[in-house]
Amino acid sequence: MIKATETKLKGCFIIEPQIFEDERGYFFECFNHKEFCEAIGKEINFVQDNQSFSKKGVLRGLHYQKREHAQAKLVSVLEGRIQDVVVDLRKDSPTFGEHLSIELSSGNKKQLFVPRGFAHGFLTLSEFANVFYKCDNYYHKNAEGGIRYDDEHLMIDWQIDPKDLLLSERDKNALLRF
Repeated sequence: MIKATETKLKGCFIIEPQIFEDERGYFFECFNHKEFCEAIGKEINFVQDNQSFSKKGVLRGLHYQKREHAQAKLVSVLEGRIQDVVVDLRKDSPTFGEHLSIELSSGNKKQLFVPRGFAHGFLTLSEFANVFYKCDNYYHKNAEGGIRYDDEHLMIDWQIDPKDLLLSERDKNALLRF
């Protein structure tokens, strides 16, 4: 059984699995297609799994796929802690341009479901983080887009001094305005 809580951004959910713990450790279902779709009220078929390993201070994002290549994602953290951030890019949405920031960790075992039409990024808060996410559409290089982490319209509090961020060239050169 999972608990799905819709965030302030319509269609974006915090997913909390039921965890069974005892003196041996713990067990939980990371993903159950039927329960997941019932919990969010929508059929989602994931077709690609991605994994990312990052050191403390690494900021990846804000990334998205355009048009018919847009991706919904289910993000979880296998090891470590991240600040996960999503931005609603759906022009017809009442929350267009708004963002959500949440801590995901191997400790809290929360997941974030990000619907299509969102930019996504994360900052590694622990010494390292191993992030795993499912996508409902395949990645296409020609459809990739990005928004700079420090876009002044978004005003995201990244919880770290900007001089301590580790960014790829792609992310350093992303658009300042979405």
